[in-house]
Amino acid sequence: MATINQDDFIRSVADALQYISFYHPVDYITNLARAYELEKSPAAKDAMAQILINSRMCAEGHRPICQDTGIVTAFVKVGMEVKWEPGIAGMMTMQEMVDEGVREAWRNADNVLRPSILEDPAFTRRNTGDNTPAMVVVELVEGGEVDVTVASKGGGSEAKSRFAMLNPSDSVADWVINTLPGMGAGWCPPGMLGIGIGGTAEKAMVMAKESLMDPIDMQELIARGAKTKIEELRIEIYNRVNRLGIGAQGLGGLTTVLDVKIMDFPTHAANLPVAMIPNCAATRHLHIHLDGSGPVMVAPPPLDAWPKLEYDVHTAKKVNLNTVTREDIKTWKPGEVLLLSGKLLTGRDAAHKRMTDMLTRGQKLPVDFENRFIYYVGPVEAVRDEAVGPAGPTTATRMDKFTRQMLAETGLLGMIGKAERGPAAIAAIREFEAVYLIAIGGAAYLVSKAIKSSRILAFADLGMEAIYEFEVQDMPVTVAVDSKGISVHNTGPEEWSRRIAGIPILQ
Repeated sequence: MATINQDDFIRSVADALQYISFYHPVDYITNLARAYELEKSPAAKDAMAQILINSRMCAEGHRPICQDTGIVTAFVKVGMEVKWEPGIAGMMTMQEMVDEGVREAWRNADNVLRPSILEDPAFTRRNTGDNTPAMVVVELVEGGEVDVTVASKGGGSEAKSRFAMLNPSDSVADWVINTLPGMGAGWCPPGMLGIGIGGTAEKAMVMAKESLMDPIDMQELIARGAKTKIEELRIEIYNRVNRLGIGAQGLGGLTTVLDVKIMDFPTHAANLPVAMIPNCAATRHLHIHLDGSGPVMVAPPPLDAWPKLEYDVHTAKKVNLNTVTREDIKTWKPGEVLLLSGKLLTGRDAAHKRMTDMLTRGQKLPVDFENRFIYYVGPVEAVRDEAVGPAGPTTATRMDKFTRQMLAETGLLGMIGKAERGPAAIAAIREFEAVYLIAIGGAAYLVSKAIKSSRILAFADLGMEAIYEFEVQDMPVTVAVDSKGISVHNTGPEEWSRRIAGIPILQ
């Protein structure tokens, strides 16, 4: 039987959360590197290269893999014989201990993490400032020790979670294959799919999330062969998903998922609850075990686990944002890689809502967007000599409802985000002969190295959602929707699903 000091628990959680902010699990890196070597789609291969390079940079520099440092979930298994020793703050609940660990991790001066949690979610949506509260799942188990698995999951992939109450005779695999394309690329593939089957609605969702904590072992499973029906289902879904040709970042390619995880539980005779939660390119989780001997410090992974890649941009087109014109952007082609230099504006959900409300009231905006580009980003706070912390893109579809008004009334030339745009946004881009570019989700630290200076221009009260002006140099982006409204997120997966199926490509 262990006596565990609550301060040791808090310290262990805080250290684990810092650890996962800059270290990918080695199994993820190994399997992504394998997928990179096998990939035939140039756009998808480029995206995976950026993710791998970014990951190594973060491991070396101890800075976040993604600017969205996530919402924390802790799966805590407490032995029923454990005794708790109060810390300096007195006896705390499990929720209070985990939350204190989150606060310590997020306030670490050497690696400040971005607070993203908002209270009063249906109304004022105020940022709590320290990324609490965490989501805590507690299970009492036999024994006298404590196991904790901490995860930090970004909002882009969390937003793509899906649930259905199927009929008992329905196919789970068919539901996954029919559902996945509608999720778009905002979950930043290639990643993992966690699937929960059975129980009740809430049980299925928890199982789907918890299944993502397991190591990636799909290639080992395929090599030895399935031994259970669940393993057969995992392999079936893995193969069918990758045959969709969605590819890295939704650009079209051979690998969309690296693994499929499934947990199941007995359920009511009338029900077949099924939940699916994707894990993105910023896969972040760690298991720690407390036995009463003190706080847990996990050894760093060996850096030789990361492939040594250099980002090749010799064929990319250089663009000066300070002089680019509408005639220039008409020459850009879907899938083309650009290197942006010059002054770049930023703004995401809250800023767009405030700006469009001002435009509707006939008010002048505090920033001139004429012939400018806007980057959908909420950066991490800078540390030491950084101009800005990790600053990868956020999901662009959330800005779709603002796009027509922004293009029509501000003279905006183009937008930069991640993943696809919806039909209404594409129609507006085509009508106003604008353009939409993507930066790679999961390459936030790499992107930040192209940002040489940063200053807030407006809406400072919005924190990371304020309007900034970045001075960028050779920031890598890909043309996702050209001025004619052709989207690589439509053409890429269509082309690669045909290639995978052996169907001739129509010219």
